[in-house]
Amino acid sequence: MASTTERKPLALPGEHKKVLLHSCCAPCSGEVMEAIQASGIDFTIFFYNPNIHPLKEYELRKQENIRFAEKFGIPFIDADYDRDNWFERAKGMENEPERGIRCTMCFDMRFERTALYAYEHGFPVITSSLGISRWKDMQQINDCGVRAASHYPDMLYWEYNWRKGGGSARMIEISKRENFYQQEYCGCVYSLRDTNRHRLEGGRERIQLGVKFYGDEDAAAED
Repeated sequence: MASTTERKPLALPGEHKKVLLHSCCAPCSGEVMEAIQASGIDFTIFFYNPNIHPLKEYELRKQENIRFAEKFGIPFIDADYDRDNWFERAKGMENEPERGIRCTMCFDMRFERTALYAYEHGFPVITSSLGISRWKDMQQINDCGVRAASHYPDMLYWEYNWRKGGGSARMIEISKRENFYQQEYCGCVYSLRDTNRHRLEGGRERIQLGVKFYGDEDAAAED
């Protein structure tokens, strides 16, 4: 597993040796996975994203992540698709903007499950690929990760900035190299609704699921 750009070695906080990586999708986690493995850190992927809607989109994103993990022999934990619970927690937040309180709820929910699995299976550190996307609020993500880890004794959330040192560029490089599926909205039904509304207002067609891949001629720069 390698990229054409040189990376600096990484070290886990607390001098720990292994980490549970919450992954939201293959494009975001590709660079994170390669960076962690290049540093010789033991890690496992934890895929828990009940926000992704509809089921077709969820399966597309999950299978791309599984494909990449299997290619390099990285353990992959396929957690429950707890969609009903996510919608229950999102009640009253249907019209909140991106990066608002609905997103905080969503990150909290995903990290709470990640931290629970880490605690039950001996992972002292958790982290996530969510923060590498320029569309996300990194501080919001880190706050949710730290909060989830704080529920368990001695557990740490690794607040590493995956965008720095060329990480964002390598994310695109890897996505094109692997011809990853390129999702065009954050993931939840409300993000899909708002993105389609914006596209229609700009004279563009609605999103078509499963048709766009990084490396294709007219693929956009980033998910």
